[in-house]
Amino acid sequence: MVSAAQDKGAVIVTGASRGIGAAIAERLAGDGYGVIVNYAADAEGAESVVSAINAKGGRAVAVRADVASEDDVEAMFDRAQEQMGPLTALVNNAGSLGEQARIDERTPDELTRLMQVNIVGPMVCAKHAVRAMSTAHGGKGGSIVTMASIAAKAPPGPGGAVPYEATKGAMVAFARGLSNEVGSEGIRSNSVSPGVIDTEMASPAFREFGKQSPLGRVGRPEEIAAAVSWLISPEASYVTGSDITVSGGR
Repeated sequence: MVSAAQDKGAVIVTGASRGIGAAIAERLAGDGYGVIVNYAADAEGAESVVSAINAKGGRAVAVRADVASEDDVEAMFDRAQEQMGPLTALVNNAGSLGEQARIDERTPDELTRLMQVNIVGPMVCAKHAVRAMSTAHGGKGGSIVTMASIAAKAPPGPGGAVPYEATKGAMVAFARGLSNEVGSEGIRSNSVSPGVIDTEMASPAFREFGKQSPLGRVGRPEEIAAAVSWLISPEASYVTGSDITVSGGR
């Protein structure tokens, strides 16, 4: 159970209807945060996550928003603070792998949509998080954690994901740059780079690639959630501009 004394404010977790996002939402609710479980299409999955959290005495609400739409994002942030109170943290988790194909087989429309979800979306969410948390805007500070990927810097996997890898490299750079921009305003910005994690997003080929890590297995969503939990906690109060790799040694 989470008592009022344990309430640590509101956290928005984008793309939280399944997989890593769902694990993060459940972990943070257990830590005492009120959680906004964001989703774009999977309402049933998001409501299932919310039900699991509430059944354990946590506080959560599902909010639909396409992170690539600023109108949707603005409405989500408004609802988060209306229902859960002042924002404490944003976890930029929503993302897409896109089509698995060589770059010479991609269309501009496919690439544009991938960039909108994986790059523009997290930046737009961060914009509104800064407005809500920055001391320059009357906030009390907070934390932003952006999900990157070991794919941005590890040896190549099965292939067919070059644009995805590029978007995740951009997120490492974004989180680092943002830390310099808003650090003096009470906001810490970091990224997490998971290896191959046991979710629906991991294809059989990528799972086999993941098993070649020094630990000989793919990761669990809960292991990524633990890293995020630490990054937004007071225990990480001197950590900003960092990329935390959780990849089994890759």
